[in-house]
Amino acid sequence: MALLPILTAPDRRLKQISQPVEEVSDKIVKLMDDMVETMYAAPGIGLAAPQVNVLKRVIVVDVETYDGEDKHDLLTLANPEIIEQTGEIIWAEGCLSVPEFTEDVVRAEHIIVRALDRDGKKIEIEAQGLLAVCLQHEIDHLDGKLFIDHISRLKRAIITQKLKKRKKSE
Repeated sequence: MALLPILTAPDRRLKQISQPVEEVSDKIVKLMDDMVETMYAAPGIGLAAPQVNVLKRVIVVDVETYDGEDKHDLLTLANPEIIEQTGEIIWAEGCLSVPEFTEDVVRAEHIIVRALDRDGKKIEIEAQGLLAVCLQHEIDHLDGKLFIDHISRLKRAIITQKLKKRKKSE
């Protein structure tokens, strides 16, 4: 496994749409494993392939605390899609690609996601609360969207300007 560099906004590559996974090959499983290691090291609770500059529809999510031993509720998914959503929840979201910023985002409170697991089997996941928010957030990345795309234009402009300024000073 390897730690992968995480792209940060306003990198244009984060706005690209990811391609479907044709099959969960050894290469895709290795990508999933590398993404898991990168997510835990960051530390974060979710990571999408576009964040590590791979335009494939792959996400990894673990909303439980990782203790170095047990991967509690780790999900490694290819081609995730939301097939049902209900309710509404507001959550203060952050993102490894938008470091040091959080904003309230309105999401569906309850969702059902269809995807392929790391063995290539079709699965459905029913989620609510933080898991539902995290899955929606990561699936957004696959469509070239960041959580700041869900906030007001003014707040988004302020955050983007600060991120641009930070990049110039690096």
